[in-house]
This record gives sequence, structure tokens and C-alpha cells, in this order.
Amino acid sequence: MNWYEKLNQYFPVEEMKSKEHMETLLKERSDVYYKDEGPYHVLMFAEFQDFSFVDYLFVSAESRGMGIGKKALQMLKDKNKPIILEVEPVDYEDSDSEKRLRFYAREGFKHANSIGYCRRSLATGEDNEMEILYWAPNGESEEEIFQAMQQMYENIHTYKDEQFYGESYEPASDVLTFEVKDKEDILEAVAKPV
Repeated sequence: MNWYEKLNQYFPVEEMKSKEHMETLLKERSDVYYKDEGPYHVLMFAEFQDFSFVDYLFVSAESRGMGIGKKALQMLKDKNKPIILEVEPVDYEDSDSEKRLRFYAREGFKHANSIGYCRRSLATGEDNEMEILYWAPNGESEEEIFQAMQQMYENIHTYKDEQFYGESYEPASDVLTFEVKDKEDILEAVAKPV
């Protein structure tokens, strides 16, 4: 099974970029977009001057608990700049979503409570709400993470989107919002004993 098939089987259709989109990013944006893969993992990420963005991290079910995801993130942590990623809100009927959040909490990630992220999926036509997690080695603020997300969205998610999907995603200003509010921390929620 190739790297794209692994990602496509694991991630929901509304979160997946097309293979053509990712291959074009790897070719035309090779200055910022990268693939790291091994027999049991696929990591697609963008690395900008001031932050890294994890686009997709897949670790095969049979190799979980072997430290593969931790090693993949450590490679990015060693660059000593913020790491940002998107996760779906916790679904208590999907044990993977809870395990995933616990993993990121153990790795020192924080939930960006102030950042709202909702974009219409071009695959399904439905709104897809995601949560933003970040690792901030130098105490970067959520406002800085928000600015980085805007940069990533405009340079990665919407890169040649009309060419690949026949229409464009909404602009970053419609998809990403910043509002300091009292919102539940999804990482605290999964860490609480039941």
C-alpha cells in the first residue's frame, strides 16, 4: 500500500487532500512541503521559517505504542519552533480520536482555545469543524499561532485548489477566527478520569 492509500484509509474524506494536490505540493512547494515515511508511518508536513505544520500523521495500528509517532514529532520539535496541527473534535464513540488527543497531550501540545476553524469540504459540501493544537517551545501566543495558521492555510490548503477540485476553498478570513473566549480545553477533557 502506498503512502497516499495509507492516509486515505485512515483520514475522513472531508479532511483529505487529493493525491494530485499533495504530489504537486511535494514537487512545486518542495521548499516548504515534505513527506517522511517508513514501513509503519507517513508524516506530511510543511515547514515555514517560524513554525512547522503537521498536515497528516499516520501510524499503522499494529505499530502503535512503539514510539514511531513520538519520533516523527521529535524530528520537528528538534527545530525549536512551534508545531501546529488540526484535529477533529473528540468523538467518544471513536476511541481513536480520544487516543490521538491523549498522545498529543503527552507530547506537550496545547489546545488553541481562541482559534476557530471551520471550512466547507469540497469533497462533501458540508462544513468541517476542526480544533487547533500547538506545541510552543518559546512560549508563542495563540495570536502568533493564529497568524501562522493563516499563512499555512493560504500556502498549503488552498494551493491551486481550483485546479484540483474545480472550485476554491473559502478565504482564510472566513475559515479562521480568533476570539478569546471561555471554551473547553479538549486536551483537559480527555485527560480527566471518567
